[in-house]
Amino acid sequence: MLMAHPAILRNLVEQYRTLRALHAEKGTAESRRRLEDVTYTLCVSTGTRTPEEALVVADRRLAQERAEAADPAATAEPAA
Repeated sequence: MLMAHPAILRNLVEQYRTLRALHAEKGTAESRRRLEDVTYTLCVSTGTRTPEEALVVADRRLAQERAEAADPAATAEPAA
């Protein structure tokens, strides 16, 4: 399965959390539509069906990316 680039995932997670808070506060049709749009994109980008699953997958992928950035040798391919 293709996985979105970590920068895109990070942005989608941030947008989702921001829009969820905005919708909880304002509850407008516009905030609902925007939240639905970013939820759909986040789910598609992570290969999941619910925003809860998408956040778990995205957070796991972002943690993996941070670990790889901190220690590139840990994920390097072994020499043949």
